[in-house]
Amino acid sequence: MSERESMPYDVVIVGAGPAGLSAAIRIKQKSPDTSVVILEKGSEVGAHILSGAVVDPKGLDELIPDWRDQGCPMAEAPVNDNQHWILTKKGKYNLPHFLTPGFMHNKGTYTGSLGNMCRWLAQQAENLGVEIFPGFAAAEILYNDDGSVKGVVTGDMGVAKDGSHKPDYMQGMEIHGKYTLFAEGVRGHLTKQLKPKFALDADCQPQVYGIGIKELWDINPENHTTGRVIHSQGWPLSDANGGGFLYHQANGQVALGFVVWLNYSNPFLSPFEEMQRWKTHPEIRKILEGGKRVSYGARAISDGGFQSVPKLAFPGVH
Repeated sequence: MSERESMPYDVVIVGAGPAGLSAAIRIKQKSPDTSVVILEKGSEVGAHILSGAVVDPKGLDELIPDWRDQGCPMAEAPVNDNQHWILTKKGKYNLPHFLTPGFMHNKGTYTGSLGNMCRWLAQQAENLGVEIFPGFAAAEILYNDDGSVKGVVTGDMGVAKDGSHKPDYMQGMEIHGKYTLFAEGVRGHLTKQLKPKFALDADCQPQVYGIGIKELWDINPENHTTGRVIHSQGWPLSDANGGGFLYHQANGQVALGFVVWLNYSNPFLSPFEEMQRWKTHPEIRKILEGGKRVSYGARAISDGGFQSVPKLAFPGVH
């Protein structure tokens, strides 16, 4: 096998999500001469960012204080109506705010597409000199002789299903960094390799996972109130933990989804089918009636809490 080409950087970041992009921006703000590269497996930044989100702007205020005046799409829909429903099969009970913890009040938050926000963050990062390579997945971890992380290798391109090389075959490239930051998201395939190698989870509780299924809908204008946020619990789940959400975002769209934690005891339960049942509830149906689904997807979610956070820094990785 021929020797791979390599590119050296001060900092290599795997994943152009909110964490990876924010880290890159902060590094360049503090040290403009530091070379930073971000590898993103999606065809473009935001392509694999599924969440419709309610965002507390505290971190964004610290990172880019004037983000509201810089065209950030999240500024289009401040949360102005926050509701928490307890659903029965046919009805609902609107839980009063004083019965919910403060973090669920969503005071001062914004709702919008996290994918669009990442595209905006990517532009801010590039303006500072960060290099972003979309379409390049980190496929392998590189190590120095002393065992510390040296960087990553991007995946080979142009490989057929049987492993043979197509005419457009291109060997992956080594991306070397003084420090490497893994911001792959939940259950990242490289992070799963690092955990046992460096015993990162030896002193924490096991992580708890769920699956979140999301759809984006264009709904009738009379059913839409920009900035309205609705969370639900109860029906249709009986022996499982989870619930639904509807976020009224800009441009007449609603991001809705359903989360089921993966500790359910019924082996026949299907999170996807539970979401479809949830959409038939009279209160949910009333919002979606006459609308059109424009996209959908699913992703893993972590919910273990602070006690499940593993060790975050080790040789070559900060």
